[in-house]
Amino acid sequence: MAGLVATVLNIQRMSTEDGPGIRSTVFLKGCSLECVWCQNPESISPKTQVIWNDFRCINCGACIEACEQSAISAGPEGIERDGRCLYCGACADVCPTGAMEILGAPWAVEDLLAEVLKDRAYYERAGGGVTVSGGEPALQADFVEAFLARCREEGLHTAVDTCGQCSEGAMRKLLRHAELVLYDLKALDEDLHTRLTGHSSARILNNLALVAEQDLKLWIRTPLVPGDTDTDENIEAIAKHLATRYAGRVNRWELLAFNHLCEDKYRRLGLPWRYAGAKPQTAERLEAIRALAIAAGLDAEQVRVTGAARREAR
Repeated sequence: MAGLVATVLNIQRMSTEDGPGIRSTVFLKGCSLECVWCQNPESISPKTQVIWNDFRCINCGACIEACEQSAISAGPEGIERDGRCLYCGACADVCPTGAMEILGAPWAVEDLLAEVLKDRAYYERAGGGVTVSGGEPALQADFVEAFLARCREEGLHTAVDTCGQCSEGAMRKLLRHAELVLYDLKALDEDLHTRLTGHSSARILNNLALVAEQDLKLWIRTPLVPGDTDTDENIEAIAKHLATRYAGRVNRWELLAFNHLCEDKYRRLGLPWRYAGAKPQTAERLEAIRALAIAAGLDAEQVRVTGAARREAR
């Protein structure tokens, strides 16, 4: 454990969407998928990044002067960065208002443990705990294993949120000290999965089988992306797979409704987002999707529709 350090994107306190009760969710930086709809684009790269927060900017020009690559300029929409940006953080260092923000910081196991223990009283009162998410936690599996081990020693409930795109060895490290796994299952069809995420679903399905063998709680999560993962064909395929292969093993299936909460992140990161004009599902469509899942053989109490597409980071 000594010397283990992870790149942490954010620590979200008082979370109610990443497991039971009130939780602290630790978002690690770096993902093994490249989902075209990603709700947290700042979590994809394992490297430190810089984001421009326009609501804090006073147009002083300090960031432009500090950039040795001349990658920053003032455009019609505000501060702009081009491909020469090395994300060195020089602009954030000189920004007087924090408009230029560094994404990603190193944390040691014991320091991170001390941070989440500050909210122990909330975990105990609300039946919560700590969830490690991302990005993809498996990219920093040694750290996650050590951190969750220390959390268990302190009596904290532990959960891991994973996309499953990792080696079997890395997955076993994630599971060793987890009591709950939140497992993303976006699409079964390999061609569809590859087109949407950059990888086939084969390894993800293999790791799901491994998770299902363990003595822990299992929640499946499926983001409902308009025209891509929210189709009848995809929902029915996943539902039948869960009902036949994992009957009695899946404690919950969360269908994550689509929203546009991430759109501003893409703008501030200077990245395009292909779903900018897509419309969220109507209440009627969401209920129809849930009905499809139940019709495939899943218990109605297990299938939940939530508006928390925020957490779909991969």
